[in-house]
Amino acid sequence: MSDLELPYAYGNPSLTAVLRAAPEDFQVEEILGYDADGEGEHALLWVEKRGSNTDWVAKELARFAGVPPLNVGYAGLKDRHAVTRQTFSVQLAGKPDPDWSTFPHTEVKVLAATRHKRKLKRGALRGNRFVLVLRDVQGDRGVAEQVLGQIAQRGVPNYFGEQRFGREGGNVAQARAMFAGRRVDRDKRHFLLSAARSHIFNAVLAARVEQGSWDSPMEGEIWALDGSRSWFGPEPFDAVLSERLAKGDIHPSGPLWGRGDTPAQADVAALENAVAAANADLSDGLVAAKMDQERRALRMIPRNLNWRWLESDALELSFELPAGAYATTVVRELART
Repeated sequence: MSDLELPYAYGNPSLTAVLRAAPEDFQVEEILGYDADGEGEHALLWVEKRGSNTDWVAKELARFAGVPPLNVGYAGLKDRHAVTRQTFSVQLAGKPDPDWSTFPHTEVKVLAATRHKRKLKRGALRGNRFVLVLRDVQGDRGVAEQVLGQIAQRGVPNYFGEQRFGREGGNVAQARAMFAGRRVDRDKRHFLLSAARSHIFNAVLAARVEQGSWDSPMEGEIWALDGSRSWFGPEPFDAVLSERLAKGDIHPSGPLWGRGDTPAQADVAALENAVAAANADLSDGLVAAKMDQERRALRMIPRNLNWRWLESDALELSFELPAGAYATTVVRELART
């Protein structure tokens, strides 16, 4: 199911716009959620990059510091066609810091450096802060602002963004081919497994958007804790759960498919198993690949959502998202880009 086919929570968007007219129109700042130790054999670098791939920056930092690429860590991949600020760790093992100000790539700047005791691990971040500018905006501004108000209160369906599926969504087709026997290298295999899981999750979420239950409970619900990979349930929906749901402390969840039965029961289990059966080559392939069942929140509420019109046809949005959420899933509810 492509991004264009995924149903909207608030009806068809009232706007059309251009996103990423320039890298500066898509700014991302990583939120680690903890401070550097101030000592240790790892240099913790606060890096700004423009129009650059995160993995390429990591390799160039290793080259500049004279260490193996495995000595460099980062918490997450950041958009290439953007201006992003994120943290990298470089294990120097007794070596002094190089002069980071002389890093030889104009599109990358080391803004700050300190010391840390541990390598930065993938996924070790709280979230990301975004500032986006939509240009050449056409459509009903009044309706758009009403939708923004609803998004601030209710959130949006927590779809995996198109970035997860590769160029023109080709990763899912490649995953099907891999499960059918085509050999792929180890790094590519990781991306294809992720695409297969994401496709099944998006299909489950799309079904719940269509029936209006993406942000409300069904019988047999599994609850995801906000900003966490933890989940619990099923259990009877009572006043306490209702209050937590209203506050955004918990969200309905969907499957990241793998070995074992879905922990959901009743109506939720029936829906998830039906989607898995409709994508049997993917779900069976994930089981054969020994992926374990996990859960992901179906709802995502942007924090500190603000907007302003810079010009008659330019709209600036700013908000914070938890780790693993996509800014494009917020924008898609507002405008076709």
